[in-house]
Amino acid sequence: MPARQAEGRKLDGLATQIYLISPLNVAHPFGERLVRAIDASEGMVAAFQFRLKGIGDREAAFLAEPLQRICSDRNIAFIVNDNVSLAKHLNADGVHLGQSDVSVQEARKALGRESQIGVTCHDSKHLAMEAGEAGANYVAFGAFFASKTKETNHRPEVSLIEWWTKAFEIPCVAIGGISPENCSPLISAGVDFLAVSASVWDTDEVASIKSFVDEIKKK
Repeated sequence: MPARQAEGRKLDGLATQIYLISPLNVAHPFGERLVRAIDASEGMVAAFQFRLKGIGDREAAFLAEPLQRICSDRNIAFIVNDNVSLAKHLNADGVHLGQSDVSVQEARKALGRESQIGVTCHDSKHLAMEAGEAGANYVAFGAFFASKTKETNHRPEVSLIEWWTKAFEIPCVAIGGISPENCSPLISAGVDFLAVSASVWDTDEVASIKSFVDEIKKK
């Protein structure tokens, strides 16, 4: 299990775990759903990514703070998507960067050496190696399947996960349309984290999380 102490929670990737990504609507009572999902995971939720689009930092912070407290109370890393300034304002555990966002080095300078910085690398070995060399704490590949959460033109093969986990120690995240029904090959390939959103929040979150846990336990 990854070390996720109350101070300096880290995504160490010692076994396949669950990386929750928020839906775009996180207003009350979403926090209650987040609690139910985490508590149903048997400790297998390692991180929660706060992902909102099209709103200002003040409103985003208002929505983020109660969710951040939920994560902190349960030793879950709270990661902000794309927004380094919001991550700094919240003193979040980390930030997830896309290819069009600031560099890993700029994010590190703003957030400090303990911040967990992840980078979207699509289906590219080259981008992933660049991210690792720049000091990223994890890399994310995807979309592995058709996704309701985000449009993407990149569709990596499961073999990319196998290659990465054998060649590098930096944890990797699989993202994109992942469900309990299709995640088994990714787990078998050695993926460190399954990033999931619609497959949890568009249905019964407790039942979905328990199904993911069952699939992980099979390996």
